[in-house]
Amino acid sequence: MKQSNTQGFLAVPPAGTGPGVLVLHAWWGLNGTMKGFCTRLAESGFVAFAPDLYHGRVADNIPDAQSLAKALDSNHLQAKAEIAEATLFLAERSERADRGISVIGFSLGAGYALDLAAADPDHIRSVVIFYGTGDGDFSKSRAAYLGHFAEKDEFEPQSDIDSLEESLRRAGRPVTIYRYSGTGHWFFEPDRPRAYNPAAAALAWDRTLAFLKRSSP
Repeated sequence: MKQSNTQGFLAVPPAGTGPGVLVLHAWWGLNGTMKGFCTRLAESGFVAFAPDLYHGRVADNIPDAQSLAKALDSNHLQAKAEIAEATLFLAERSERADRGISVIGFSLGAGYALDLAAADPDHIRSVVIFYGTGDGDFSKSRAAYLGHFAEKDEFEPQSDIDSLEESLRRAGRPVTIYRYSGTGHWFFEPDRPRAYNPAAAALAWDRTLAFLKRSSP
């Protein structure tokens, strides 16, 4: 079902093909949680690919993750180029990719997902973001948007979430934002035991799957 390589992690459904979903990892890197998420998507009928933006490095604590994220953002043009290449890689392996693919971004990856949808409207038809925002001009985007956010998040102020939602609506994009009570940052990720909220994670997964299926060609 799945294979990994130096560029990222690819998960293919049992049928061998399906709609494409690009997964952009959080500041921890392309870890087991992100690979497991891709595998779950494949089991649900999607071709999922997560590019390895850290080129093999993975963090398991906040200081190391901050260091890796800072290095990536300082070279953000290269990161965006790699994401664009990953988009084409996935499109070549996706069913009816001429109608577009989806992108899901976690935390750090959310900003890059938002940027990709604005920069490449011909390929990106839907965007899912987990506890991450970003600035930008969304006027050229053709995507629909789904956001999952924590009730109390020390890394993502509510004002930034409100600002993003307003920007997307002003650009005329369909957008649905969910806030999960009793949660904090990383509530979806089981390898962050202090933050993981199984009930909220299950609900976010169900909503994401329904959204992706509605968006699929």
